[in-house]
Amino acid sequence: MTERPPPPPGGRPPHDFDAIYAEGTPPWDIGRPQPAFGALAEAGELAGRVLDAGCGTGEHALLAAALGHDAVGVDLSVRAIELAQAKAGERGVAARFVVADALRLADLGERFDTVFDCGLFHVFDDDERVDYVRSLADVVPPGGRCHLLCFSDRQPGDWGPRRVRQDEIRTAFSGAWRVESIDAAVIDLTWDTAGAQAWLVRATRAEGPSGRASDRPPVG
Repeated sequence: MTERPPPPPGGRPPHDFDAIYAEGTPPWDIGRPQPAFGALAEAGELAGRVLDAGCGTGEHALLAAALGHDAVGVDLSVRAIELAQAKAGERGVAARFVVADALRLADLGERFDTVFDCGLFHVFDDDERVDYVRSLADVVPPGGRCHLLCFSDRQPGDWGPRRVRQDEIRTAFSGAWRVESIDAAVIDLTWDTAGAQAWLVRATRAEGPSGRASDRPPVG
């Protein structure tokens, strides 16, 4: 195992992921799907159109597309999307990649039945988490699923992203979502064969509006 990288200021990764990709291969860019998501695909857990939110260089959208799903990956990093598009071309896989804000998914004008989130939820602060979960609800119809991998509070140390507790996940996904399960998992990393302790979350979009103020009926 190599030495852990020093924690960034404030203990959380910056949102300027283009700068991170410009420095080289990020620790989460392992060049293949995360095993936890690969196992979901093998178990037939993907359905319909697939969104890879915060897709990075696209491994999970590529996984879904290779299995015959209409798959779209979105990321704010222009460089990450360029790398994902290059991978799709090299592999002959028809995944689509778009530079987009995961907090404004409705701007895509599309709907998705399955969502992958590997390592996006845990970069957001509390307010952004609320906006993100509502953003997901904007593009996932009732019955759709979100599969999420995030750093767990079981992970020691303070390097890397913010650790997440189970109760924080359940609170964030209350309302427009129903949390079906939260299981212990691992996020594989480039620099540590042990990976990082994580939560694997399965949430189902519930009936009803996304929870935005604009969805609520007028008062009075």
